[in-house]
Amino acid sequence: MNTIFRKSMLSVAGLAFAGGVFAGPIAAHAANPAVDAKPVAVAVQSAAPKPQGDQSHITLNDEQTANVKAIIAATKKAGLPERAAVISIATSLQESKLENLGHLGDKNDHDSLGLFQQRPTSGWGTPEQITDPAYSTTAFLKGLRQVDGWQDMALTDAAQTVQVSAYPDAYAQWEQQATDLVGQYWNS
Repeated sequence: MNTIFRKSMLSVAGLAFAGGVFAGPIAAHAANPAVDAKPVAVAVQSAAPKPQGDQSHITLNDEQTANVKAIIAATKKAGLPERAAVISIATSLQESKLENLGHLGDKNDHDSLGLFQQRPTSGWGTPEQITDPAYSTTAFLKGLRQVDGWQDMALTDAAQTVQVSAYPDAYAQWEQQATDLVGQYWNS
């Protein structure tokens, strides 16, 4: 019986200590009178996550640059922010190096076409639609909008959720170049 009493007392002491630890700061704060408190402006940076891993870079030709501009225009038309254009361009860099690819014969990944290597048999559109940069970007962005929290995801996770690639981490390597391209062409 002595052991039960001792354990009970230790439990009560533990609860009293825990209550003091948790209630202490609250009680101490309540005891201090308010000082001339003024709101303080805090700078909140809503920047995208930093690029993951090693970054790749390619030099773009005129066709590829035109495709970057088409992706940005489609993103703006869809009313989406720059981050959506960054994800779209990085995805296209991975899928096609920003080239509007037609059927590649034996090198083709199934029936994948266009900037995003979308498949007509997977419901992305007709071959003619998929090889139209504005259409294919709009289709990609439609898929991106369906991803909950895409704005705050790592680029590779957002892109992979839309694309369902066999190489889910490959998109990350293009984030810096995509970010730079959006910075360069978003307002032009």
